[in-house]
Amino acid sequence: MNKTRLKNQLSSLALSMFRKDFFGIYHGSISSKTDKSRFIINTKEAIFDNINEESLIELSFKQDYRWKQASIDANIHQGIYSHISEAKFICFSMPQFTTAYSLEHNIIIPKDYFGYTEIGLVEIIDPKQFEDWYERAQSEIILYFQTKKTNLMVIRGYGVYAYSRDIHEMAKKLAILEKSCRLLMLGESQTLCDYN
Repeated sequence: MNKTRLKNQLSSLALSMFRKDFFGIYHGSISSKTDKSRFIINTKEAIFDNINEESLIELSFKQDYRWKQASIDANIHQGIYSHISEAKFICFSMPQFTTAYSLEHNIIIPKDYFGYTEIGLVEIIDPKQFEDWYERAQSEIILYFQTKKTNLMVIRGYGVYAYSRDIHEMAKKLAILEKSCRLLMLGESQTLCDYN
């Protein structure tokens, strides 16, 4: 396992996703499993357009002092890695069109070719109240991935969790989902203009 290469991949993807407004300056998380009980994740102070060696930390599944430096999402990533063997890379992002679309809809039905063929129908999960979301998130996200047999989870007003064996495949699905939601929103606004 070449950890330097993994860190470079995470850094490159983080920059690309930041440029597409999938990550805020301090908002989001990205990780890679390094062996059966370890993973690399961004720190809580990471700035996503400039992820470097100091912005990434390797954690053991058993929590120690290093967990205090890690992203707030580290528990969720660790839970996914522990329960889903196909998960090699995980990302939590807040793409603006997908998140905005999730506020008013319960399901995403892509009407564009790539969304339809690559992603298909995507359920939008309602986290109910945000006050205790982080207390429930780890178990609810893992349960969703396991029961729905999917690697993409859109959470209303919160963002998108995704995992994959391949970092490029994960990025591709997130990009297609975001483009599909943008097209759906443009289509809805055009329909409203035509109606008025």
